[in-house]
Amino acid sequence: MEINRQFYDLMAEEFSQTRSTIWEEFKSLSEYFQGGGRVLDLGCGNGRFCDLVIGQNTEIKYFGVDNSEKLLKIARERYPQGQFILNDGLKLPFTENFFHKILCIAVLHHLPGYELRREFLKEAYRVLEPGGIMVMTTWYLWQTQMHWPLLLKYAWLKLTNKSKLDWGDFYKPWGNKGLRFFHNFTSKELHANLEEVGFKIESIGILTRRSGEKNLVAIVRK
Repeated sequence: MEINRQFYDLMAEEFSQTRSTIWEEFKSLSEYFQGGGRVLDLGCGNGRFCDLVIGQNTEIKYFGVDNSEKLLKIARERYPQGQFILNDGLKLPFTENFFHKILCIAVLHHLPGYELRREFLKEAYRVLEPGGIMVMTTWYLWQTQMHWPLLLKYAWLKLTNKSKLDWGDFYKPWGNKGLRFFHNFTSKELHANLEEVGFKIESIGILTRRSGEKNLVAIVRK
């Protein structure tokens, strides 16, 4: 987690430029955020999904949480209508049942180890109201071939006792500027993790990006 936090603080401006708008493949998710109420963008980064959540709806109250101060600074400048809070998602500063909806895009796969991922999901469950919906995406294990060399490399390091990472984990470089940690989920694993903390699964499917990379997208309710 600390490696990822340092990366996003160091690369905030450059990373944010690559994600200055909402990619076309994510726009269909806006249908889950119709109506009013409080919405949590859990792992909001530079806040770009504020536009997807709010749109022209002034009745929605948008809250963004992230553990990168530099990305939050960008988010506050771009989206003054949102409320942005520095937090890693493991102990959220909100009361139970506070949010009507949660958006969590490309965050869970950055948490190393089953226990931390479970605590993160438990917190999301706690602050979501009964019947509330959460939309979540994660990296998908069986995606394009571009990540197989990394998966095989770290699998070999684990087999030879040279890595303490879990199966499906790897560090991916951003050019030569830094590393990010990822855990690659199967749909079965994500389903089990969400269900274990109490979420009711409506659907888990595949979201294909323009790059060809595939993400899992889960729609769940409390």
